[in-house]
Amino acid sequence: MKKTLFISIIFFQFFNCFANAQQVGKATYYSKKLHGRHTSDGGRYYPDSLTCAHRSYPFGTILKVRNPKNDSVVIVRVTDRGPFHKRLMIDLSFSAAKTLDIVRYGIANVEITKLDSIPAKRLPIEPILLAQNRIFIIITSIQNPSFPKM
Repeated sequence: MKKTLFISIIFFQFFNCFANAQQVGKATYYSKKLHGRHTSDGGRYYPDSLTCAHRSYPFGTILKVRNPKNDSVVIVRVTDRGPFHKRLMIDLSFSAAKTLDIVRYGIANVEITKLDSIPAKRLPIEPILLAQNRIFIIITSIQNPSFPKM
């Protein structure tokens, strides 16, 4: 029994090491025509939000996406499923794609790293946008009654 438990713990530690590994693949972005449509997590798509679609990560997972061509980085939240084409790994919102400078190309190679998983309804701020050594934080409305009003 102890041996089985020990082997299970070692297996999960080994698997966990590779679960947070960096993925490399091709990214594309959502069309502006999808503005206001429902996403798979129940929310709506807005081109100015920093969101993405991924086939396997759970909704609410925070991902860091880096364009190795120009070293720009954006942090996005998974809100949808897709892309459903074998050669693509992630669909980005228009704003995220613009930050990574892939809008003019349509498709680009990116590196994806999982940062954290936070339930979408509890995220008090939009993910941090990192571009050209500048940090932007977009504050959204917080629906917490214990939060002091200004």
